[in-house]
Amino acid sequence: MGKTLIVIVGPTGVGKTELCIRLAEYFHIPIINADSRQLFADIPIGTAQPTHEQVSRVKHYFVGTLALDDYYSASMFEQDVLQLLAASSRPLELMAGGSMMYIDAVCNGIDDIPTVDDATRALMKQRLSNEGLPALVEELRQLDPEHWAIVDKQNPRRVVHALEICHMTGKTYTSFRRNEKKQRPFSILKIGLVRPREELYERINQRVDQMMADGLLEEVRRVYSKRHLNALNTVGYKELFNFLDGTWSLEEAIERIKGNTRRYCRKQLTWLKRDPAIQWFHPDNFEEIIKYIESHT
Repeated sequence: MGKTLIVIVGPTGVGKTELCIRLAEYFHIPIINADSRQLFADIPIGTAQPTHEQVSRVKHYFVGTLALDDYYSASMFEQDVLQLLAASSRPLELMAGGSMMYIDAVCNGIDDIPTVDDATRALMKQRLSNEGLPALVEELRQLDPEHWAIVDKQNPRRVVHALEICHMTGKTYTSFRRNEKKQRPFSILKIGLVRPREELYERINQRVDQMMADGLLEEVRRVYSKRHLNALNTVGYKELFNFLDGTWSLEEAIERIKGNTRRYCRKQLTWLKRDPAIQWFHPDNFEEIIKYIESHT
């Protein structure tokens, strides 16, 4: 048998972190983090990074490794993880996270889209600030109507990145997207974690309250001057920025965090349910998960 990559997925708040630590301790392997926001060092509370105690129990890769203004992408993550796996002689590896693009990049590969140069990135960032998102969405419609038809038009990062490619290469973003699944030199075993909806929502509400108790508002104050960065275009930060601006009361901001987290959770589940390769378990069924892994590796 060759190498097997165990991939643990599930919606935010379901309990991936603690389960993965138990699995990592059981199999004596580290954890590869595939949560795109947990890569940033300055926002551990709002991104629910593993605690110092958890990190002391199990080695984690790709947690707190980036500055807020560092550029990083799913394509870069794909290459970094593949290099890490190639250098390891372990028969089992463990990756976990809620960032579906990062998971897909490692499992299926990502299109070889050119890396955007610094000058183009700076220009488009300035244009987004000066002209606003609607103007850039309209420009994308003219330059690449095929991608415009499917892109999330409320997501500035997606729109700007497509335009960056258009301007830098003189070609459409669509022309680089082949969606061809790449072969991997290892097997992939996907495990999904799920809870009854009310149970999951209650956990989310409790987690937000715990984040506030742990100092989330102070963390948000520390990064307030960098609120324009994409790393902070994240549930928890956006709402508390509005509180600091005086737009919402603190109570309303907290309730918005809970509601937007529940909404994000539903989007994650919708995405994940499309993948027939995922075997689903309740996070408390540790022994069942162990048996499933051992019988498939």
